[in-house]
Amino acid sequence: MIRPLIAPTLAELDALTELWEGSVRATHDFLSEEDIVFYRHLVRTEALGAVALHVCYESGGHPVAFLGMEGDKIEMLFVAHDRLYRGLGRRMLEYAVALGARRVDVNEQNTSATRFYTRMGFRILSRDALDASDRPFPILHLALSRE
Repeated sequence: MIRPLIAPTLAELDALTELWEGSVRATHDFLSEEDIVFYRHLVRTEALGAVALHVCYESGGHPVAFLGMEGDKIEMLFVAHDRLYRGLGRRMLEYAVALGARRVDVNEQNTSATRFYTRMGFRILSRDALDASDRPFPILHLALSRE
């Protein structure tokens, strides 16, 4: 079940941060331990509070995936590391598109995510050499092309 998470509690933010970290460790092998610690802090203290959160829960109420949107842009989409490559990302993306998502940014080094989004109908529009924190992790800007 996917539902909006309005006014998340500290425990819910902690659970999403843990999910984020597990997913990043499984998919972002280009990040160092120091990078993960840096971004974890930003995710927990800034990023999660800056977006409209939507969470997929398993039957016991445990979060297994989440996405954060701002307007028509997916700012984050993460699936629990033990649920990767089972269709949950596709389900979350289809949910986001139904909500109006038309844009997403992806780390260039995360080639599996780039392949995923392009298979789902997004196309690369442009590239930045640095990420939003001015770190050397190029960002690809994609837009939905099947409109």
